[in-house]
Amino acid sequence: MGKMDSDVFENVALQATKWAGSSRSFAIAAGVIVVWLISGPFFGFSDTWQLVINTGTTIVTFLMVFLIQNTQNKDTLAIELKLNELVAAIEGANNRLICVEDLSSADLATLNLHYRQLALLAQKESPVARTHSLGEAALRHQRKVKKP
Repeated sequence: MGKMDSDVFENVALQATKWAGSSRSFAIAAGVIVVWLISGPFFGFSDTWQLVINTGTTIVTFLMVFLIQNTQNKDTLAIELKLNELVAAIEGANNRLICVEDLSSADLATLNLHYRQLALLAQKESPVARTHSLGEAALRHQRKVKKP
């Protein structure tokens, strides 16, 4: 698939995902179900009548899986990039965490143990209520809104 094809797919997927998540699309889907239910007696609740809704929902579900996965991939990449920028920008942050998602499961498990140990040490040092009190929240807010 070329760049132009990929761009077209990205744009169509973005628009379709936005539309599918709207209240209007939900209302349309609910309306289709209501019309299908009301039409049941006219078709004698036949196998064909049931097959229509089953086929329609299966096709929509199948296509939505790809749209949702595409959106999830983009969202995940965006979050990873934002976190990478934060790690890169903060002095003292471990640059090994940049693109940490590319590490092996064993390496991720090692890092997880490392950070769990840090969390345990921090818990022993002071309770959460002391380090994250309402008074501390007010002080942090004041420092942020203070103009230099």
